[in-house]
Amino acid sequence: MCKRLLGFIAALMLAVLGLMGPAAQAAVSVSVPAVDEPKCMKAKGTVEYESATGLWTCIGGTYDGEPID
Repeated sequence: MCKRLLGFIAALMLAVLGLMGPAAQAAVSVSVPAVDEPKCMKAKGTVEYESATGLWTCIGGTYDGEPID
């Protein structure tokens, strides 16, 4: 009986976490402003390609280290 109760609680917790995941992801993606090249350069940064990550990145200025969209 105890194992069944623990299994039910674990399944319930996983279901709740599964439902919260997409909502949390949507909240994060909406609240984070995207940095583009003009925005980076206006904030006194430069756009550079990082071969280690394969991404264009804003270096210096307000958005230092932010990936470019």
